[in-house]
Amino acid sequence: MYSGLLIILLPLIIGYLVPMRGKKALQLINQLLSWMVYVILFLMGISLAFLENLSSNLLLIFRYTAVFAFCIVAANGIALWLWEKRSAWRSKYRDEAPPSRLRMILESLKLCGVVSGGFLLGLTQWPGFTYASKGSEYALIFLLFLVGVQLRNSGMTLRQIVLNRRGLVIALIVGISALGGGLLAAWILGLPLKTGLAMASGYGWYSLSGILLTDALGPVIGSTAFFNDLTRELLAIMLVPVLAQRNRSCALGLCGATSMDFTLPVLQRSAGIDVVPAAIVHGFLLSLAAPILMALFSS
Repeated sequence: MYSGLLIILLPLIIGYLVPMRGKKALQLINQLLSWMVYVILFLMGISLAFLENLSSNLLLIFRYTAVFAFCIVAANGIALWLWEKRSAWRSKYRDEAPPSRLRMILESLKLCGVVSGGFLLGLTQWPGFTYASKGSEYALIFLLFLVGVQLRNSGMTLRQIVLNRRGLVIALIVGISALGGGLLAAWILGLPLKTGLAMASGYGWYSLSGILLTDALGPVIGSTAFFNDLTRELLAIMLVPVLAQRNRSCALGLCGATSMDFTLPVLQRSAGIDVVPAAIVHGFLLSLAAPILMALFSS
């Protein structure tokens, strides 16, 4: 079940073991990291165009998705906003001045545009695009290796990376408040409360939640779980560059389980390198909890 977590952590660890000297080499790593974000987003868009069996009950699926996504993200946002007011989180490692708000919004739109472009191209159904999903996996592994290299040369110690209290606290807040949002959504939609809890337990891991809940609760709930968690990831792509300058806890929490892999470079670029340890701990804990809770609540 957790072999995927090993695949995620291994390139990070290997990258962390690579010492990098020279300003030009570090600049190259940073540039490659930015490019890989766009590559993965583009491949993700292509993969979306190849989803099957979504035409039936599509309106019901989208209605469920809208309610669940709103309730869960809102519950997370309120809880994390209250936590941030109590314990403000400021970057200690950012050397650059924060970009303007307009620039951050344009960056978010650019990332979404890459996903949309991949999706539109994928609609051509060219047979070669069926390998997009596999290609994105390899691209992600390389990206995580680059993040590890960058982390090693950031000046942070291994203790700071592994023992991160803030990542633990934010993961707990996200995990518990998401379940509350799932209960509210289930009540609004007239669904069993356990279904709401199962839906809220994906924490953005859409590839897992869609499969698990389709098997356990049927294609409508499974597809809803997929789109609910995918919506969370897309919202993170859009909003993290803006949120990172105002509320780092909300920016991290919005990423959910993907904060240790897919949205990690977006977080790092927007909030600074010192967000990475908290993001890894946060994503790791939610990734551990997601399959266990979904199996528990869907049984």
